[in-house]
Amino acid sequence: MAEIPNFATLFSLNGKIALVTGGSTGIGYYIAAAFMRAGASKVIITSRKEDGLREAVDKLNAIRGLTGRASYIVSNISTMDGVEKLVADLRKVLPEGKLDILVNNAAASWGGSFEEYDDWKVAKTFDVNVRAVFNLTRRLQPMLMAAGTRDDPARNIIVSSVGGITVPHVGQTGAIAYSASKAAAHHLGRNFAMELVPHNITTNIIAPGWFPTRLANPAIEKAGGEEAAGAVNPMGRLGVPEDIAGVVVYLCSRAGRYVNGEDISIDGGVRLMNSSAANHIANVRSKAKL
Repeated sequence: MAEIPNFATLFSLNGKIALVTGGSTGIGYYIAAAFMRAGASKVIITSRKEDGLREAVDKLNAIRGLTGRASYIVSNISTMDGVEKLVADLRKVLPEGKLDILVNNAAASWGGSFEEYDDWKVAKTFDVNVRAVFNLTRRLQPMLMAAGTRDDPARNIIVSSVGGITVPHVGQTGAIAYSASKAAAHHLGRNFAMELVPHNITTNIIAPGWFPTRLANPAIEKAGGEEAAGAVNPMGRLGVPEDIAGVVVYLCSRAGRYVNGEDISIDGGVRLMNSSAANHIANVRSKAKL
């Protein structure tokens, strides 16, 4: 059996500096907490609302046994001016100009029939879910380049959605602008993977399914609540924080340094469901209970 050098630290983020947009709640918060637990020295979270950021940072820094610290920057990356301000503010708190990990997680979504969909909602959805990812990544490229090496690249993670892969909802419960924007985010990530890798920066995309979060909860409620929504998943449940944590720590640690341009769905397999698969799973579970 081949020896694996330094296996004990393979999944460590010791000394790493990370920025997580939309990091005060939901999946962004799970990611920030995972980075802290994995040993990151600095985890900086952003969003538009300072009260939520302050509360999240207090909770992160209260985690026992940490070697690093969390902090926040108030930002609105839906505009180019907001992106430029975030980059300027980040340089103030990181005077060495190095950023090991960028997580493009901030997102916007509205549901409803596309025939009656307001144009401003379409614009805002694409501004946050696509344009902000594009502009923030290119503006932070110099800081990522400064941190990355061939043996340990800087990491760019795009948080997309299985809604960018499948068409899970239509009509009044549809989210067509969100779904299209997330499909764009997937392909943007693939382009980044090729564009940035010569500069020792890898890019990967994660696509969560339903996790009980502020963004997903309205759709979960329309599906009958967490128990009902989980029951139709092949694994019989919704996502939990550990499901996100394991994937992002893998991608951002030495364990994932040779992974570039991948789409990883974190959805229990629900994107693969059809009526035949649903019936099979229901029958197997029914027999197992007998």
